[in-house]
Amino acid sequence: MSRIGKKSISIPDGVELKTENKKVIIKGPKGQLEQILPDNFELIQDKENKELSIKPIKESKSNSALGGLFRSLIFNMIKGVTDGFEKKLEINGVSYRASVQNNNLILNLGLSHPVEIEAPKDISFEVEKNIITVLGIDKQLVGQIAAKVREQKKPEPYKGKGIKYIDEVIRRKSGKKSAGTE
Repeated sequence: MSRIGKKSISIPDGVELKTENKKVIIKGPKGQLEQILPDNFELIQDKENKELSIKPIKESKSNSALGGLFRSLIFNMIKGVTDGFEKKLEINGVSYRASVQNNNLILNLGLSHPVEIEAPKDISFEVEKNIITVLGIDKQLVGQIAAKVREQKKPEPYKGKGIKYIDEVIRRKSGKKSAGTE
C-alpha cells in the first residue's frame, strides 16, 4: 500500500463519521460531505483512539494507489467540515472590479457586460478591494469555482492584467520597444 494510504486519520472532536453500504458520511460543525468508497476497500474505525484507516481487501498495485487517493479524499472531507477551505484570487487592471450580490459574484472586467458567477450550494464569495476569496467545505468544488473565476480573464504576460491566484507568479514579457532596438 502507498505511504499516504497507510497513514491513519485522526478524527477531531465534533466530527461524526457514518458508513452505510460503502458510502462514507462525515458531519461536522460546518456541514456534511459524502463519498462512495470502492468495493475492494474497507474502513476500520478505532473509536477509543478516534482514528480511521483504509485497508484494501486484496493487495495490488492499483489498490495501493486508490488507497492513497481515498485516504486523501476522506482526510480533506474531515478538514473541510471542521475548518473549511479557501482560495484567494487577485484582480489586476484599470477599472476591473468585483462585488457580491445575493451570494453571486459580479465581475466588471472591461467587457460590454458584467460577468455573473452563481455560487453552488456550499460555496460563498467574499470581496475585499481587489481580492476575491472563494470559501467552502468541499476542496474540489472550491478549486473548481476558483478556476472558473480565473478563466473569465486570465492574466496576460505583458502588463499582468487579469485575474490570478494570490500566490501565482506571472512571467512577464518585454514589449516591442526593447526587443527591436540594439
